[in-house]
Amino acid sequence: MQGFDSSYEVCNCRRVSLKQIQTCINSGSLTLGEIQDNTGAGTECRFCIIKETDFGKVKKKLYCKDILEYYKRSNNG
Repeated sequence: MQGFDSSYEVCNCRRVSLKQIQTCINSGSLTLGEIQDNTGAGTECRFCIIKETDFGKVKKKLYCKDILEYYKRSNNG
């Protein structure tokens, strides 16, 4: 994704990087649940899943849902 280094830590609790989520999506994980099952991202505090549920003190710049939607748009258009 443009503007983000592949090492950007999307999920701090489980230390899951953007690259790990990208690899997961490229391997066929096409739902948030599948991304969670395969990477562990969003399975603890859950703040990294979507912006609306990010109640952390420091807000994320990128969420699992945003990454998934970006790749779905990229593959459909």
